[in-house]
Amino acid sequence: MEPIWYPNPEEIQATRLFRFMEALGFRDYEAFYRYSVEELEAFYHQFFTHLGLPWRKPYERVIEGGFPLPRFFVGGRLNLVEAALSHEPTALALIHETEEGTVRALTYGELLEEVERVAAGLRALGVERGDRVGLWFPMGLEAAILLLATAWLGAIAIPIFSGYAAEAAAVRLKDAKAKLLAVQDGFHRRGRRVELLLEARKAQALAETPHLLVVRRLGLPLEAGELDYASLRGEPFPAEEMKSMDPFMLIYTSGTTGRPKGTVHYHAGFPLKAALDLALLFDLREGDRLFWFTDLGWMMGPWAILGGLILGATVFLYDGAPDYPGPERLWRMVEAHRLTHLGLSPTLVRALIPLGEEPIRAHDLSSLRVLGSTGEPWNLEPYLWFFRAVGEEKRPIVNYSGGTEVSGGILGNVLVKPIKPMGFNTAVPGMAAAVLDPEGKPVVGQVGELAVLRPWPGMTKGFWQDEARYLDTYFSRVPGVWVHGDLALQDEEGHFFILGRSDDTLKVAGKRVGPAEVETAAIAHPALKECAAIGVPHPVKGEAIVLFAVLKPGFSPSPELAQAVADRVAEALGKPLKPERVLFVPDLPKTRNAKVMRRVVRAVYLGQDPGDLSALENPEAVRAIQEAAQG
Repeated sequence: MEPIWYPNPEEIQATRLFRFMEALGFRDYEAFYRYSVEELEAFYHQFFTHLGLPWRKPYERVIEGGFPLPRFFVGGRLNLVEAALSHEPTALALIHETEEGTVRALTYGELLEEVERVAAGLRALGVERGDRVGLWFPMGLEAAILLLATAWLGAIAIPIFSGYAAEAAAVRLKDAKAKLLAVQDGFHRRGRRVELLLEARKAQALAETPHLLVVRRLGLPLEAGELDYASLRGEPFPAEEMKSMDPFMLIYTSGTTGRPKGTVHYHAGFPLKAALDLALLFDLREGDRLFWFTDLGWMMGPWAILGGLILGATVFLYDGAPDYPGPERLWRMVEAHRLTHLGLSPTLVRALIPLGEEPIRAHDLSSLRVLGSTGEPWNLEPYLWFFRAVGEEKRPIVNYSGGTEVSGGILGNVLVKPIKPMGFNTAVPGMAAAVLDPEGKPVVGQVGELAVLRPWPGMTKGFWQDEARYLDTYFSRVPGVWVHGDLALQDEEGHFFILGRSDDTLKVAGKRVGPAEVETAAIAHPALKECAAIGVPHPVKGEAIVLFAVLKPGFSPSPELAQAVADRVAEALGKPLKPERVLFVPDLPKTRNAKVMRRVVRAVYLGQDPGDLSALENPEAVRAIQEAAQG
């Protein structure tokens, strides 16, 4: 596959990456990347010195020890909030637009004042260093303020997805033994009031969380014992001096079985990795305006807030639907706020395509410089649409893949090299990534497990109070190597492609294929909007492929259409990989950030326990899968 985007010399030399490379004496990216993984300590020291982080006490070593439990910035002391807010006080830090259209903004100076006020109020309520604080918010100013205020006083934030019901939130609060739950009383989603406070009261009772602090966006009345965010008061105090690996955040991720696992992130980890990736991959500069369509409860919410602020950018926050009250919503916000960076998931892009291109063309997107994408593998058609319709065939798409436990990316695109459709032109600088064969050896030109061979600042400190599960998840397959769980391929030119989760891998008659390959072949049929491929037991082949497909408007399910879709896959991938069944459903189970949950589709199809469903935005899709499987 040939590249679709090429940088020109002027663009290359203007990037933060090139300027940093040049400062280190490099003009060739490949030589720079080798340096970044062969001289890990020197690389990370140089980059964070380049950023000018305000260490209270300088570190003695960047990395001490190897996998599975290394230590980073040993002996160093800082508070991540000082790193995030040490910028010109009059520069714009945050802009928040609600679905109803209300816009509020804070400069760095105003944000610092609010963080100090709220941190003082939290301490007055009895929140102390090391205490856990649940943050149940959509994206907004208070979400960012409370995330920073919690870190300011040395407590540990637990971001909670704004779409959860009470039980899902309570599981996380109880596991962490949270001292306080802060919640926004509600927000609007597609014009409807979502009264989050009612669920928060149930969650507080289930988890036995002592305190409930409420941001009254909808003005819901408080009950006895509940605390009003607006009335927080306390004696201001300097930010707590923290050791480099003192935790500041637990992000809970949903697994296929068992309780959600809390990934532990520390002051000199997650925020610094976010800033590195945003600087070197996305070329986020001081004064740029970053918008990633996400939620505080997903990794990309805190990632955008903390990474963007550390780099002195303006972070744009939005808490509504992307197409409400009309299909122009996203593009109107890009124009109105002069956004420079826009991050969307592939599934969200697929959902935007049927809305047409006229809403895009009707708005001035000239401020946009970089497009971003993460969450799942791409299919070719929506990728090309995003590049052409939104990128105008000139803006690069920085494809980005890693995870919550990584604090950002393992693979990405840098803007000094050509970019191939759906791919990654590099492992992230500082990430010693490789594709491994079944024997654990690095391979090129064949599908294998994506792995990281050496530690990096930002990798989770483990799972909260569950070290054995952490070790089993990442280090049980290849000794001394982080095996991430993604199926990947690296071509001869050094470009990577993610083919899906390795536990989603299909093995039909001895041939391994990623679900994304099957889905890309199927979605080339003009009737399909999106689809999910799963592998099911087969007495002869070992596994057979079943494809669940969502149709575009104007198409109706029929046996003939199912056969045509199956034939399209066979034509693209070969007859052995022809789907055994093609089933039509109105929707696929997805998380709020639009990630398709294939494991749920497979489990429901086979009549098995689908595991934790708390992350689903559309649980009704599960019933549709059941009905289609039984039909």
